[in-house]
Amino acid sequence: MNILFRLLLAHIVADFFLQTDKMNSGKNAADGRKWLFLLLHSFTHAVATYIFVAQWTNFSVPAIIFLSHFIIDTIKTSIRSKSVAAFVMDQIAHISVILFVAFQLTGGTICEAVMPDLFNSNKLIIYAIGYALVLKPTSIVMNLLLNRWDLTALTSLGLPHAGKWIGYLERILILTFILTGNLEGVGFLLAAKSVFRFGDLNKAKDIKITEYVMIGTLISFTIAILVGYAVMHFAAI
Repeated sequence: MNILFRLLLAHIVADFFLQTDKMNSGKNAADGRKWLFLLLHSFTHAVATYIFVAQWTNFSVPAIIFLSHFIIDTIKTSIRSKSVAAFVMDQIAHISVILFVAFQLTGGTICEAVMPDLFNSNKLIIYAIGYALVLKPTSIVMNLLLNRWDLTALTSLGLPHAGKWIGYLERILILTFILTGNLEGVGFLLAAKSVFRFGDLNKAKDIKITEYVMIGTLISFTIAILVGYAVMHFAAI
């Protein structure tokens, strides 16, 4: 189980945090740059896998991750779809490879001198996965769910990227509240956000923006809560 969590964490870090906007757009370029960015992104996954799995003499696992990621992303970029279904299918394909690798992986020695004993704890890795998931991965899912409503012109009066960082902070707080058993904090956070956000929107009498923000808030809270309870469940195993 420890190997599986390490592979999942490496995937999340490489796919959502080490992949820059330039790299993401480059993979969809019409010219030859596409292959360069696909190779670079796949190599990033291989390196992250090698570091997190920490089986320093085992190069087959990073090689499998590199090759599978290159193939899957090549197929994805050829489809050129930004729908929720395409995103979900892409992640299912990657996770299926991870499950296969974790199932087949039986050899290798973890170098305790490089990886601290603390990192060998399943609970710590699961917590790291949880906090990683409520950041950029959740933002991507929310954008895919909300992109059917184009309210960019109506919501562009605020600070640049403020909404993204507000979402990051609120989901970190929600996950922390759940993991520490302070569920009342989730209710307080929702009430506080309602006062500041919905109050201003009501003054503007803009029903569309009010509904848009409410949907986004509820999606954000729902995902964070589900991730929180999933982390608690797996950490207790």
